[in-house]
Amino acid sequence: MLLLLVVLLAFNFMDRFAMGLVLQDIKTDLKLSDTQLGFVTGIAFAVFYSVMGIPIARWADRGNRVTVISLTAALWSVAVALCGVAGNFAQLLLTRSAVAVGEAGGFVPGTSLLADYFGRAERPRALALYALGGPLSIIVGYSLGGWLNELYGWRVMFILLGAPGLVLAALARLTLQEPRRSNSTLRVVATVQPDAALAVELSLKHVCATLWANATYRQLLLCLSVMFFFIYGIVQWQPAFFVRSYGLTAGQIGTWFAVIYGIGGVLGNYLGGELASRYAAHNEQLQLKVVMIAMACCAVLSTGIYLSPSHYLALALMGGVMFTLTACNGPVYATIQTLVPERMRAVSVAVVLFFANLIGMGLGPLAAGALSDALRPRVGEESLRYALLILAPGFLWAAWHAWRASKTVTRDLATALWELEGPREQLHGW
Repeated sequence: MLLLLVVLLAFNFMDRFAMGLVLQDIKTDLKLSDTQLGFVTGIAFAVFYSVMGIPIARWADRGNRVTVISLTAALWSVAVALCGVAGNFAQLLLTRSAVAVGEAGGFVPGTSLLADYFGRAERPRALALYALGGPLSIIVGYSLGGWLNELYGWRVMFILLGAPGLVLAALARLTLQEPRRSNSTLRVVATVQPDAALAVELSLKHVCATLWANATYRQLLLCLSVMFFFIYGIVQWQPAFFVRSYGLTAGQIGTWFAVIYGIGGVLGNYLGGELASRYAAHNEQLQLKVVMIAMACCAVLSTGIYLSPSHYLALALMGGVMFTLTACNGPVYATIQTLVPERMRAVSVAVVLFFANLIGMGLGPLAAGALSDALRPRVGEESLRYALLILAPGFLWAAWHAWRASKTVTRDLATALWELEGPREQLHGW
C-alpha cells in the first residue's frame, strides 16, 4: 500500500517539475512573457488546486479514500497529456487548471489513509516515506522530462508523462483497501459516546473552527504557507535561471536537477522521518525545533545559490536546500495528523494546503516573474538571478513559525490525546 501511494504521489507531482523545465521553450513557442508564465504556473494552478482540495478532502473524510485517489489520478493523467496540445495562453491555462483539480485528490487522502494504518510513533517515518514521492517526481520529471523535451519537444513530453497515470489509477482502485470501521462498529461507538459517531456529519464550519482553535495547528499552517511561497517562487524559476545565467540546456539541467534534487530529497525525507521516529517518537516539541533549525539553514544555503560564481557550486547548494526542506516533511505532517480527530485528518491537511498553495504556488512564481520583469531594465538577463536572491532569505520567516509551534505543541497534543483515549477506554469497558 505504501509503495503504491509513493508511486502515485511521484506521478502526481512530476508534471510540475517538468513544467518548470520547459518554461523557456513554452515562452518561445507561445510567445508569452515571464508574468504570463508565472500566472499559469502559479495563481491559475493554485486556485483550483487549493479551492478544490477542500471539497475533495471532505469527500475523503466522509467516504472511500481509495475511490477519491483513483478517480482524481485518472483526471490529472488525462489533463497532463492535454497540456501537450495547448496552442495558446488560454488553452494552456485551461489544461493546467484541470491538472490542478485532479492533483488535489492525491496527497491529502493519502496522508489520511496512512494515518489510519500507522500509530503516533510510526507516523513521522511512514509519512516521510510517503513524501519520497516528491523527490522521486523530481528525478523522473527532470531527467525524463528534460530528455523527452530535447528529443521530441515539450508537447510530446506532456503526453508521455500523463499516460502512465491511468494505469496507476486502475491499480489503486483494484488493490488499495479502505480501513474504516463498518457501520455496525459506528453504532457501538454511538451507544457509548454519540459525539464520536456524529463526527462524520460535522459541518465544514465546525471542523474549521476546531482546527483554528488549535494554536499549534495555526502556527504550522502559517509555517507551511510562508515556506511554500518561497519554495514555489524560487524552484519554479530555477531551470530558467540556469538557462539564462549559465547557458545550460534543458537536458543538462534535467540530469543535474534529477541527481541533486533527487538524492537530497530522498535522503532528507528518509532521515528526517527515521530520526524523528527513532529518537523523538513521542517528542513533537523536539521535532519542531529541529524543523526550525532546518528552515533557517535553508535560508542561508538558498541565498548562496544566487551568489555563486559557478553553476557547480550553485547546484551543490541546491542539494543542501532540498535535504533540509524535505527533512521537515515527516515530522510536520505527522504532527498535524496526531493533533486532529480521525474524521478531520484529510480536511486538516487540505486546509493547510489551501492556504499554503494559494499563497505559495499561486503568488510565489508570479512574484518571482514580476520581480524579474521589473529588474530587467537595470540588470538585463541577470534579472532573474537578483529576483531569486531577494526571495531566498524568506525561509527565516517560516522558521519563526516552526519555533512558535514548538512552544504550544505539548499542550495541544495532550488535549488531543486525552480526547482520543477517553472514548476508547469507555468502549473497552462497555
